[in-house]
Amino acid sequence: MPNENNRLEFRARYRVESPQPLADVAEVIAGEQSSGTFLSVPGETEELKLRSRARVVRIDELPDAPSASLHSAFVTRRGKPSSFHRGEIEIAFPVANVGANLSSLMATVCGNLYELGEVTGLRVLDVDLPPEYAKQFAGPRFGVEGTRVKAGVHGRPLIGTIIKPSIGLTAAQTAELVDSLCEADIDFIKDDELIADPPYAPFDQRLKAVMPVLQRHADRLGRMPMYAINISGSVDDMRRRHDDVLRAGGTCVMASINWVGYSAMEDLRRHSQLPIHGHRNGWGALTRCPELGMDFIAYQKVWRLAGVDQLHVNGLGSKFWEPDESVVASAKACLSPWAGLGPLMPVFSSGQWAGQAPEMFRLLGSIDVMHLAGGGIIGHPQGPAAGVRSMREGWEAAVAGIALTDHARDRPALAAAIETFGGRA
Repeated sequence: MPNENNRLEFRARYRVESPQPLADVAEVIAGEQSSGTFLSVPGETEELKLRSRARVVRIDELPDAPSASLHSAFVTRRGKPSSFHRGEIEIAFPVANVGANLSSLMATVCGNLYELGEVTGLRVLDVDLPPEYAKQFAGPRFGVEGTRVKAGVHGRPLIGTIIKPSIGLTAAQTAELVDSLCEADIDFIKDDELIADPPYAPFDQRLKAVMPVLQRHADRLGRMPMYAINISGSVDDMRRRHDDVLRAGGTCVMASINWVGYSAMEDLRRHSQLPIHGHRNGWGALTRCPELGMDFIAYQKVWRLAGVDQLHVNGLGSKFWEPDESVVASAKACLSPWAGLGPLMPVFSSGQWAGQAPEMFRLLGSIDVMHLAGGGIIGHPQGPAAGVRSMREGWEAAVAGIALTDHARDRPALAAAIETFGGRA
């Protein structure tokens, strides 16, 4: 997106709160995150500013707030304001300031601006990159279609579950559980985020125990059940573990993206020949306060640039804080093409069972999802096979527009799920 000075730019949109006029605060942010500083310095020439300074593109004012959302000693030292201005601002940054460097991109979009004294609330709402800039990043290698090919599942959602209990199972016990889940014809299994390489079940032992089980069921099913084994660790660890999974015939790897970091995930993406399952644990710290952090629409774009293929979005009616409309909006963001990069596979999990399928399909309008149920499958009263069957039957009803209870009349697994888990008709 070149501007009038023929600079290629990317943009970020923020919601801001401050006792100072929004126009002033917007200029402070633009300066702080580009060539400016809190006072003029000799090196900041007009030529340099023309080339490198960010510019304020738009300001949309919102109703004022009577008190500050976040404490600022800077504001306190200057007296007690009677009101705090709120609004949305959009800032354009020169691509040449950053280049194809994801950590620098994030330092520019949401670095020191969270620390600014003038600001008593700030949230990144969205980022937008021109396609010619976005293509400089790796992006997803597999995404939705590649995930389907690797899993051998087409024309319906991928039904899956999580290894439970989260921690404590030995490698042999994990393999036994995987065996029972594969016996149920499940599509997808993932490690919990809490397990990667613990002393009681080291990664190498888990992989060695699980892969023969998956291979045996792949021969029976004609497709390899996709197991997202948690390879989180150092860059070297993740490369080695990925290679071990690939050699063993596995079809997916998983990482706790917030904690291994952007650079590690970019490195994994460039190295990987398998779909990358992005677990967003810790995301609540970045988003739960409405006047701080960032919206998911921006978050998923950044991880899309890094090359994640599958990304968690929470679940409908889950055990977590997030409202359903936010969960659906997150999934829609993942499925929307952006800046020339393909969509991500949204992963629904947490308190899920067959009864969420009709509402999920109604709100999302897509079957390009992973629907993961822990208790809804493993805790099904008729066993895991009935749990998997009930999930598929729930989606059959959803896509066909049949009431869940009607569809369950001659489907015992779905009927038992409704009775056990409290159904949504």
